[in-house]
Amino acid sequence: MMDIENLQIWKLGVKLAKDVYLLTERFPKREIFGLTDQIRRAAVSVPSNIAEGKGRSTAKDFVHFLNTSRGSLYELKTQLYIAREIAYLTEEDFSSLHKQIENLSHKIVAMIKFLKAKSDGVKR
Repeated sequence: MMDIENLQIWKLGVKLAKDVYLLTERFPKREIFGLTDQIRRAAVSVPSNIAEGKGRSTAKDFVHFLNTSRGSLYELKTQLYIAREIAYLTEEDFSSLHKQIENLSHKIVAMIKFLKAKSDGVKR
């Protein structure tokens, strides 16, 4: 079994969460229990769900948690759009995070397809 630390999608999720934390440090302090907290929770949820899924015993369970992780990416993306609209994020910072989200989302989908194909191959 591959350790979680060697899984590329997990590494990308951790990097995204770190980058989100660093950028949200600049948000107004009055947002610490509002948008800042929401954005951070969604960002941390991405690699956390990848890890939890990887720790489960079946590919079906892993796929479920990968889908949950992808849902957190969509949640994060929405919150970042809001942060950009209210000028908490620069266009450059938004674009950088958006690219990371899109890249990670594509890689998660590829992993889901791989796991489903592998699972289907085992059933036959």
